[in-house]
Amino acid sequence: MNEHEDANMNESDANYPAVEENGVDLTPNEVEVTETVEDSVGGLIDRMRTQLKRVFFGQDMVVDQVLATFLAGGHVLLEGKPGLGKTHLVIALANTFGGDFRRIQFTPDLMPSDVTGFTLYDMKSQTFQVRKGPVFTNLLLADEINRAPAKTQAALLEVMQEQQVTIDGESHELASPFMTLATQNPIEQEGTYPLPEAQLDRFLMKVIIDYPEPDDEATVVGQVTSGGGLSPEDVSQICDPEVIIEAQAQVASVRCVQEVINYSVNIVRATRNAQGISLGAGTRGAISLIKVAKAIAVMQGRDFVTPDDVKYASLPVLRHRVQLAPELAISGQNVDDALSAIVAAVEAPRT
Repeated sequence: MNEHEDANMNESDANYPAVEENGVDLTPNEVEVTETVEDSVGGLIDRMRTQLKRVFFGQDMVVDQVLATFLAGGHVLLEGKPGLGKTHLVIALANTFGGDFRRIQFTPDLMPSDVTGFTLYDMKSQTFQVRKGPVFTNLLLADEINRAPAKTQAALLEVMQEQQVTIDGESHELASPFMTLATQNPIEQEGTYPLPEAQLDRFLMKVIIDYPEPDDEATVVGQVTSGGGLSPEDVSQICDPEVIIEAQAQVASVRCVQEVINYSVNIVRATRNAQGISLGAGTRGAISLIKVAKAIAVMQGRDFVTPDDVKYASLPVLRHRVQLAPELAISGQNVDDALSAIVAAVEAPRT
């Protein structure tokens, strides 16, 4: 994982983690809280975070980013090596609010109808019956999404963007809340199909899961091998889906002044003109920055967005929306390095 993401949010004081990239300090400044969102939303997130950390050790940054995506009503792409608990996290999240969970194992022979569903002629009633696919759920785990061809990956485009499925010309709405969590393995490229830009752009965040710290890893190994286990079933349900829907509505209503909106747009536009970037982020990137910044503001106990919220969200929101030019990739730099330099160069509003 990029060292930008090594630090964890402090659960007790909800401060931002210290962030430094290439010698540039990206740590948001402390903001005096003059107004707060309703205590119910902040308390809800704290309780969800606490439950997830019971069974998902050493990945506090990942937990916070997934929760921010969930609050913002978006979808997340999880990238990490095998055995780091990606599926574990998704099941545990579903259990915190009593939501339905479905898993699709993406393989080269998976068909679009296996994802969305299909119609079947019933000889007894002499009518066509709709057989709904696994996307009709609250949390959908698209496991190893890049192992299915583009035609099957495209079955999720309508699902993720419009929260509905069209089967034989008839639209079917999905339940709320709904979030797709797709996983991909960064080290095994044989037999995979790269996600097209249109598909990547539907994900609000790309979250990197790296190996935990030695102490956390030892705790996991000790508990699992001693019979104590870290089962997602040990996570307590703290609310129901209706509460999550209300929380998402409150996040969407968080105030964001025009200067902060302009700041997010300037960051996105800078990715299009930066040297070494062959493909910059589109307008959806700026929209996503504001959506995530609002969720971060709520998690910080505020009902207004600051430039630091946008800065903090920049890497996970933009890293999958830009592409490095070959000459920069050859030099050993990665996308996070390039984005950190771009964000540091864009002037933030001071008032």
